[in-house]
Amino acid sequence: MRAITPGGGKTRTGSDGEAAKGWDHDPPAKRKWTPLGILMVATGALTLIFGTKETSDFLVDGLKRWWGQVKGGQNHIRRLVIYLDNGPNNSGTRTQFLKRMVEFADWSGLEIRLVYYPPYHSKYNPIERCWSSLEKKWGGELLNSIKVILQCALRMSWKKQHPTVMHLEGEYANGVRLSRKEMKPYMARLERSTALPKYDITIKPKNRGH
Repeated sequence: MRAITPGGGKTRTGSDGEAAKGWDHDPPAKRKWTPLGILMVATGALTLIFGTKETSDFLVDGLKRWWGQVKGGQNHIRRLVIYLDNGPNNSGTRTQFLKRMVEFADWSGLEIRLVYYPPYHSKYNPIERCWSSLEKKWGGELLNSIKVILQCALRMSWKKQHPTVMHLEGEYANGVRLSRKEMKPYMARLERSTALPKYDITIKPKNRGH
């Protein structure tokens, strides 16, 4: 599941007192909300972050927001292993995503290892099972505002725990890419596996900190 499409509400009468035209189906969405799920496999702690569009920038902004929330209790961690699907906005060849992940490593002081599931195998990622639990919780609900979406998400549970739920404001541009020249210094920071160069990437921070 990637996008949530809330239905837009309509008044029964217009400003001129005339009856508004009714919909014979669900009204078109005014806005889409896309969930990013971050699951700590060892503890089962789930964080759901909603944004207006799934892009490389949204994914990394969400990751930064999550780490800012949890790092206080994770001072012993020096290396973060992230298991991902091979989606178009976070693949091992997506220039904007890789640039932002290099910046995240430097900002957090963490060594980052990106481990990708092969194409058509993302169903083995535990986060995928969280989505079915979420869908059961808001089945039949009218998701007509971010407030309702967040309230429904808070009611779900995973491993007998309720998730941490938040959202990011702002719009994200589609299709942000770097030229080969712009990407060169970031590519130099990527340590790709010789056996699986597209599916196993390590990024070491310039400085430990934060």
